[in-house]
Amino acid sequence: MRKIIKRIWEYIHSNPKNFFFRVAFALFIFSMLFDDYGIVKRFRMEAEHDMLLERQKAEQKRIIENEQRIRYALQPDSIEKAARERYNFRKPGETLFIIREK
Repeated sequence: MRKIIKRIWEYIHSNPKNFFFRVAFALFIFSMLFDDYGIVKRFRMEAEHDMLLERQKAEQKRIIENEQRIRYALQPDSIEKAARERYNFRKPGETLFIIREK
């Protein structure tokens, strides 16, 4: 172990500029990969962005469907149909037959 440390120390003393540039380059690469604006973070953010876009499309579709339901519910025929089907309302003089499925 001492031999390895001694060889490293001799290399640093013999080529200080080369060692400095290698360390600086390694730190630069490390920061490009794992820093706040690094590549890894960017890939994660792009994946999250794609997921949010998909969710937005699904919600937009749901909004459109709900708007169509609201438009349909405002029509008098649909109100009468819902009252007859859900609440068993009838007009005066009508006979109501309820058929239940098992």
